[in-house]
Amino acid sequence: MANKLRDLVAPGKLASVMSAHNPLSARLAELAGFDGVWASGFEVSAAYGVPDASLLSFTQHLEMTRAIVERVSAPVVADLDTGYGNAINVMHVVGAYARAGVAAVVIEDKTFPKDTSLLADARQDLVRAEEFQGKIAAARAASGEHDLMVIARTEALIADLGIEEALRRGSAYAEAGADMILVHSKRKTPDEIVAFAQRWQSETRLVVVPTAYPDLTEARIRQLGNIGMVIYGNHAVRAAVTAMRQIFAEIRADGGIYNIDKRIVSVEEIFELQRVGEMKRLEEEYLR
Repeated sequence: MANKLRDLVAPGKLASVMSAHNPLSARLAELAGFDGVWASGFEVSAAYGVPDASLLSFTQHLEMTRAIVERVSAPVVADLDTGYGNAINVMHVVGAYARAGVAAVVIEDKTFPKDTSLLADARQDLVRAEEFQGKIAAARAASGEHDLMVIARTEALIADLGIEEALRRGSAYAEAGADMILVHSKRKTPDEIVAFAQRWQSETRLVVVPTAYPDLTEARIRQLGNIGMVIYGNHAVRAAVTAMRQIFAEIRADGGIYNIDKRIVSVEEIFELQRVGEMKRLEEEYLR
């Protein structure tokens, strides 16, 4: 899967990656035509009903990610937050995700435990760039024969440290062996990200997550030339909450399901997503 993803993010290409918090949302993302699936720490935390603040264990996220990998053919990009500790922790964690079959891991340069990036007045403390270079090198070593992609995420713009610091850190992480650099921003317009991309001198390609600045389209991203991946970081869980709130409210207001039943997917469509037909074919072939 790593080779497939490398081809999708090669110069001249742009991989469009949708978030997921379980195998069902990952299947829907794949069926919608997205190039890859983002096994989102924010979304998995939300699915558990807890803040995205390093509260879930790495095994909880790993097990969900493994379940996603098993149900889709698209490359899965795993959100490892800060790597759950220092460089030694990173080696252990990345090795486990490599064996689970992910195509790439993303590790960010914040301290552990973290606060989610777009939370107002949150803790956004960064580790030293040199320390994070060691974590990148450890991740590279841990990928072993799987050769998964290591994507380094700098939160310098989130921490209000400015573009110069973001560029310095991004360059340092590329030199340390990162396959791509994810640069994150909380600005409501894409100006900061566009400025970063225009000043980026390395051949290492960039990753953007336009949650805070939704006006940045894929057409504009392609024009910048050095961005190889766009991640829609939390739109699966937000779409799910939007739909469930609406349907649940209508059921309560109507005192029944008679109005909404014809507007939601059928049980048969859920069977298709579960691949029930495939199971039945296997039963016919193997059950004696």
